[in-house]
Amino acid sequence: MSSTPEPKTPTATAPRKGGGDGKGIALFVIASCQLMVVLDITIVNIALPHIQTALDFSTTSLSWVVNAYTLTFGGLLLLGGRAGDILGRRRVFIFGVLLFGLASLFCGLAQSEWQLLAARALQGVGGAIASPTSLSLITTTFDEGPERNRAFGVFAGVSAGGGAIGLVAGGMLVQWLDWRWIFFVNVPIALIIAFLTPRHVKESERHPGHFDLAGALTSTLGMVALVYGFIRAAQEGWSDPYTIGSFVAAVVLLALFILIERRSQQPITPLHMFADRNRSGTYVIMLCLAAAIFGMFFFLTLFVQQVLSFSPLTTGLAFLPVSAIIGVGAGLTSNLLPRYGPKPFMVTGSVLAAAGLSWLTLTDVDSTYLGSILGPILVFGLGMGLMFVSLTIMALSNVEVQESGAASGLLNATQQVGGSLGLSILVTVFGTASRNEAEKQVPAFLSQAGPLEKAQFAKTGQLPPPWGDQVLTSGVSAGFVTAAIFAVVGALIALFVIQVRPSDIERLKGGGPMPGAGG
Repeated sequence: MSSTPEPKTPTATAPRKGGGDGKGIALFVIASCQLMVVLDITIVNIALPHIQTALDFSTTSLSWVVNAYTLTFGGLLLLGGRAGDILGRRRVFIFGVLLFGLASLFCGLAQSEWQLLAARALQGVGGAIASPTSLSLITTTFDEGPERNRAFGVFAGVSAGGGAIGLVAGGMLVQWLDWRWIFFVNVPIALIIAFLTPRHVKESERHPGHFDLAGALTSTLGMVALVYGFIRAAQEGWSDPYTIGSFVAAVVLLALFILIERRSQQPITPLHMFADRNRSGTYVIMLCLAAAIFGMFFFLTLFVQQVLSFSPLTTGLAFLPVSAIIGVGAGLTSNLLPRYGPKPFMVTGSVLAAAGLSWLTLTDVDSTYLGSILGPILVFGLGMGLMFVSLTIMALSNVEVQESGAASGLLNATQQVGGSLGLSILVTVFGTASRNEAEKQVPAFLSQAGPLEKAQFAKTGQLPPPWGDQVLTSGVSAGFVTAAIFAVVGALIALFVIQVRPSDIERLKGGGPMPGAGG
């Protein structure tokens, strides 16, 4: 393709034999990898009770089945993006996919806590290598303009809808087979992707350089410390010494990271990318968006299983409309972007997301799925679909080819770390509201409960229905209020920070390259 530099190595030229005929398969391969990686963030949620029973996890340690993946995934995304720039995106992509598949096999075979947690962390490493590289491969596989816009639309739709699909798949596998199959299913998928990639995806040009190991180490440890600080705060409180120590360590490490990047000749994150107000604004919007979407899935999963008594499979199916409407929104946006530019979709999408979350704050113990849940999640999902394509394109606009891996890695890191940080904040709000409501419900329960019910409460500390449902619902509603605030912040940034120039719209139409980053 004329918009992509010719590879300089003999091995990079072989995959070009198929020309443009293999682009559909190439997009399928790239999107399948992203779906596999994103699925793993939510597919585990359905299986957690079964994992706890099988491997004797405590309730506290069980949370690390999720955290071990999200922390390594979010923390190493920047390094994964840089690796693709230096070593060649296709070969790094294949390595990440195979590592993810191998780690999934280890997860399914785990016989103890430490084995599963170590394998989950290794899964996160594989995802961090494969995910940013897959996004970068779109820029080297598809011509700039409508063709690339459509590819971004598919990629963004998969990224946004993968969470809902993961819940459905998790429910099916757990209910029909066994919890281990939520991991085993990744193995053949990874092998198929690795087999098809060299045949249908061309290699990118390698850009000689060195790995910014100091920057990678400080950024990874800094983000891990920051995420862990919020998770610890949600569990033990803000005055806990480990909570305070984590935040102090995060500030020191991230400040050191910025200092290293300012002095490095080949930084893992070129700081000049933040000079572009559109890109900086996009990263902040993605941070808010990820917090909102992680919170929506988390709280609704609790509500429909514990209050509405949905089975694992029914819970997954309840989220299927979200995936469908996100796909509709992503497709609509990718087709209309060249005409209107990304800003209208970013503003409208975040407003719809805030409206859907605000609607969900009305949920109470008498709510039903059709009467109180379906409408809000459809509004929320449409907003997500409108935003993801626009955010993806804005994050990679005006980025030099050799830095697209770092730019996409930063976008993905913002999404994952934003989701982890945001969810931790929302869980803290949820816990506070639940405890306040419990102070009201416990006396009411004790005044009506019989001796056996009182003995059970003294043993578990858990209120039975309907008192427990009231406590959970109060916390969920408070969580949705905070999630809606995140979405409103995103809408304000999209409205007042993002500036789309006529030349940006011409570029979306395929009218020629834009000036360099920060222009």
